[in-house]
Amino acid sequence: MSALEDLVRPSLARIVAPGDGYAPERGEDEYWGSGFFIAPGWLLTCAHVVGKGGAQVWRSRSPVGVTWQGGTTTGEVVLAKPRPEPAQATRGRWDFPDIALVRVHGADDARCIWLSDRAPTIPAPVSLHGWSRQTGALGLRHGVGEASGRDGKALLLTGALPVEGLSGGPVVDLRHGSVIAMNKGVRQTEGAAVPVTALRELYDVRGGDILHTVMREHDLHHLARFNRPGAGTDWTRVQTELRDPGVPGLTPAQRLHLYGHLAQLPPPSGPGEIADLVQEAKSRVVQSDFRSPFPEDLRTWREGAALLHGLRDLGDKAGRPELDLDAVLLYAAKAALHTVLARPGDTDPERLRDFTRWIEEQAVLYAQPVIREDIARLLDDVRRPEAPRFRGAVPASEPPSRTGADVLVDIGEPVYGERYPLSVRLLYDGRDVTPLYSNDLGVRRHELQEHLREPLAEALRLGDRGEHLAVIEAFLPRALLDEPIDEWRLVPEGDGDGAAGEGDEYEETDFFDEQSMPLGLRRTVLLRDRRRNAKPPIPEWRRRWTATERGPLSGIPLRGESTDTGHASGARREGRYGTLRRLSGSGDGCVPVFCGPVGSGAGRQAMDVALAAGHPLVLWRRDGHDHDECRTFHRSAARLLSLAGRAEGLHAHVRDLRIGASDPDIALSEGLTGRIAVLYDPPDRPPYGTEPMRPPPLAGPQF
Repeated sequence: MSALEDLVRPSLARIVAPGDGYAPERGEDEYWGSGFFIAPGWLLTCAHVVGKGGAQVWRSRSPVGVTWQGGTTTGEVVLAKPRPEPAQATRGRWDFPDIALVRVHGADDARCIWLSDRAPTIPAPVSLHGWSRQTGALGLRHGVGEASGRDGKALLLTGALPVEGLSGGPVVDLRHGSVIAMNKGVRQTEGAAVPVTALRELYDVRGGDILHTVMREHDLHHLARFNRPGAGTDWTRVQTELRDPGVPGLTPAQRLHLYGHLAQLPPPSGPGEIADLVQEAKSRVVQSDFRSPFPEDLRTWREGAALLHGLRDLGDKAGRPELDLDAVLLYAAKAALHTVLARPGDTDPERLRDFTRWIEEQAVLYAQPVIREDIARLLDDVRRPEAPRFRGAVPASEPPSRTGADVLVDIGEPVYGERYPLSVRLLYDGRDVTPLYSNDLGVRRHELQEHLREPLAEALRLGDRGEHLAVIEAFLPRALLDEPIDEWRLVPEGDGDGAAGEGDEYEETDFFDEQSMPLGLRRTVLLRDRRRNAKPPIPEWRRRWTATERGPLSGIPLRGESTDTGHASGARREGRYGTLRRLSGSGDGCVPVFCGPVGSGAGRQAMDVALAAGHPLVLWRRDGHDHDECRTFHRSAARLLSLAGRAEGLHAHVRDLRIGASDPDIALSEGLTGRIAVLYDPPDRPPYGTEPMRPPPLAGPQF
């Protein structure tokens, strides 16, 4: 038995029907699949494995059976994704991430695997572990293969493949000695596994904060085993043996102690909080011109450190492999100070002293002099009795965090008939663009919200940072300008973390929070013209934008026959050149207003003219209505523009109008009508003139 196999076996478990445990004479239906302990008392497996217990498992009314080397007990499913409706609890298809976290009773002394702290590098030699009934009798299975690629959220496996019963068992990276994935299934000649980074998706389901506790217990468990006298082999010692001798940089033992200290800090509030500190440490250590927005959905302090170990200066031909230790120690000092400043009451003073002492010791021994000085200043700010946290000031040694990112949603012109290609990107500092999601095949118009919901939710999590609420900028073909993106929701309507079925008491379906409300009632949602933004801005566009930035704003009818006095249904339409003459001759601060949709028909024709005339702002009503309502709409639009004063002021007033119009009583009392849409399209903003920026590759960790 290899050293890694010897480490994995004590953490393996069989998921069985509750009762007396699995007994062969009771039939194959009693065995459901494999699982493995990731922290004392906490088991990871596939959602489809525990799903064999039916609807009662999802209601936590029925436990699952767990058998491992410590005995047989029961546990409850605490987190899962997907979490099916009770009527579909034993469905045949389980989409990714297909992951479940089980709290196991009486397993606080269980041995646990070491979870990789970042996405696997590919290709990688791997071993697959779990219980199998492939040959008839239930038994342990261990095979060696390769993690050969990715397909969406799946990690693809070749060589040894998952077989019946192996689902939920761990996939171990043989180079680095860590669990990188969980067996899911097989199709023809390839296997599919769930990367352990899929755990991040569980933070956002109801009760997901418990994962902070689980990961804390994971790191403290391994630190305790490493420090225990006479404990024998453990993951850290095996990782040290796998590491090439003489390789500089962060060692497995240093990493273990660092993660143990980070586990004692209050958890971060969100991905942006971690990414800021990573970016600051990385840009300080790598001396080349280096800008690297990170698209990772970081959830723990350990994941931030993971992006820095194995770091190389890509601008230095000679290479400095010791850079990762400088960056990691600097990041650790920044995390300690940030925690003290942001949540002083939640930070244990004694554990903080132990952490700063460890950072200082490592910096004295290993850090470059200039980085050592930076670390010393940061730690001084942590330790001083009159530290800035008591004065309400940010110390000079702690630069302010970057502002957050905004989200670019790009829907292209239709391809393959009526299919619209999609992409979602993050925009940092108004210039750096990081791709997050793309679908070049495209989807049909009625599928847009469904396909963009998850990548948009991920992008907004990454873009929100501190007090910054990410703005959504949607670049649309003109035929889609009436698409109600401001009414989209991040969860399906009437859906929580999983939809409830008839008689289901464990899910709320009537909650109201930032995830369930329409996007435009909380965030700024900007509609932009994709065609115009694909070319250099024309002078009229620049001139009018400058005027709308200064203000004041006033309204002008988008079409001549539709004015603030209303229009008759049989009124003669204004011709294209008549519209061009009128809109071109209007003041630069004038905003075209239209009481109707602009994605087709007369509204589309007039919108084409307005864009050609350089107008950056347009207001319209995209829903159907009676013509006699147009007078009220134009008057409401004129009042809105007057209150806004200038382009920047539009956002708050449009959001307020949308909220009011969503409530029948408010809408009736204030005379609010219609579903307002706004084109807000400044020149010189991405995508024109900005090449997509991908983060430079990180070298694989050297163990």
